[in-house]
Amino acid sequence: MIRINLLPHRELARAARRRQFTILLGMAVAAGIVVVLLGHTVIAARQSTQEARNAYLQQEIAKLDSQIGEIKKIREETRALLERKQVVETLQSNRTEVVHLFDQLIRLLPDGLYLKSFKQVGDVITLSGYTQSSARVSTLMRNLDGSPWFEAPALVEIKAATVNNLRANEFVLTVKQTHQKPDDTNEKGGKA
Repeated sequence: MIRINLLPHRELARAARRRQFTILLGMAVAAGIVVVLLGHTVIAARQSTQEARNAYLQQEIAKLDSQIGEIKKIREETRALLERKQVVETLQSNRTEVVHLFDQLIRLLPDGLYLKSFKQVGDVITLSGYTQSSARVSTLMRNLDGSPWFEAPALVEIKAATVNNLRANEFVLTVKQTHQKPDDTNEKGGKA
């Protein structure tokens, strides 16, 4: 028996292509959804990894900030200690200068001249006192100028005064103290 296909051949082919298209479309949509889901999963994983890294970096930055604060505090303490050390060293080096200063003043004061006050501001020393004659003030100034511990004596004022019902001259003079090195102190101190 011969079979005759009474169905239209083109309609069957169209129907087969439509089914094939629908299946391919469904597979493409499914593949697209899978790709989108995979992409979203990968991006979410990378994002969470980056957030974890950022959190770690923030913790480390906080630790470094606290360490920087401690370093600044230590530097300030070090600077304060160095300043204190410098003050102590200065006092230590100037300790003998006061002794030499008073020793030189006692040696340089002529007879008949009495000091009333002694004031030092920086390197400038102000002497005030009484004398029987103004010539003794000149002698004191010459002695001060010749001393290795003093320089540039200058008379500020001399005036007549009465001390214990005796006539005297009241004077004020300034002189600059020179700083001696430790080697010079022993050599020049012995000569005066």
